[in-house]
Amino acid sequence: MTSDSPYPELKKTHTMARKGRPWRDYKPPPSGPVWTIIQGYGSYWILVAAIDLGIFDALESQGGVESRALADQLGVSAPHLQHVLDALVTFGFLDQVNNLYELTETAERYLCSKGPASMASLVKVAPGPLQNWTDLAQTIRTGKVATPIEGDAAAFYGPLVQATFATQLRVAGRLGLRLGWARRPGLKVLDLGAGLAPWSIGILEQSQGSTAVVNDLPGIIDLAGAKLAERGLKARAELRGGDFHDIPLEAGAYDVAVLGHVCRTEGEARARSLISRAVNALAPGGALILADYFADNDRKHNPFGVQMGLTMLASTMRGAMLTHEQVHGWLTSEALEAVRLVEPIGFNQVYVAIKTDKRSVKPSGT
Repeated sequence: MTSDSPYPELKKTHTMARKGRPWRDYKPPPSGPVWTIIQGYGSYWILVAAIDLGIFDALESQGGVESRALADQLGVSAPHLQHVLDALVTFGFLDQVNNLYELTETAERYLCSKGPASMASLVKVAPGPLQNWTDLAQTIRTGKVATPIEGDAAAFYGPLVQATFATQLRVAGRLGLRLGWARRPGLKVLDLGAGLAPWSIGILEQSQGSTAVVNDLPGIIDLAGAKLAERGLKARAELRGGDFHDIPLEAGAYDVAVLGHVCRTEGEARARSLISRAVNALAPGGALILADYFADNDRKHNPFGVQMGLTMLASTMRGAMLTHEQVHGWLTSEALEAVRLVEPIGFNQVYVAIKTDKRSVKPSGT
């Protein structure tokens, strides 16, 4: 009997001390995980092409369609289109029965441009600039991003905030139902780095007579104003353009302060400073809302949060992963209590914390 025998019953004598890891000499691991990553690159660009070609929108208003008929409708090559359609079936975005293709409910909701929770415009912009991914190894070597999005923030964030508006408005609306904004009229809201102001809009649409100070960079703040006007809320909002680290803020003046998906771009020092500014602007009893994509404390059980952190590292000057332990520590070091974590919709988690009256507010403008 030998310790490296291929027979399982003989593995009782096979230990780490004798020969490597148990079972390693018996059966090699599958290569599937490597192929999943390799094919993931192609899968992403198939989806981008499908949206650019208008496949989902074309199928939205019809039942089952043959690939050739759809190719004629879109003005594309029929053999090439069928390959794309078959790939979309394997992704779970289309069904195919007897060579007739139609949308799944997932595609109807998220990939049609007029879907109730459309992510169609988000698909292309969410990963950030392509060049930053192809240059990732060099970024890791040098610790610097060659073309950070902060170099032309409005050019990147303009499309991004438009693409994320529908999703973040759903998050804000669902959270508002839990927190009872409809039962609290006349709230004063501070929305820093607001994008198209989905959080302000979510609060103002639920809370009668509430008002908001909406902040973002030049080039973005006007987009927020247009969205507020579109929703009939422009008169209840003050637009305050500029860097949220520098704009003047009234101390102790707000009932709700929102940091929606901004902290992960800032790095630890600037994120903590931004949280302190927001807390200082709250009145005692006011609520800080911090929404983001967080990683688990071990950085291995929530792939979405970990990978979102790497997306920040690949394309921003300071951005990185945020763990729950890290953010919770930041919040509890402030004049905050009743810190809780809520997940209004999948993957979208929100910390809610209440300001105590244990510390006096700092002078205005700090």
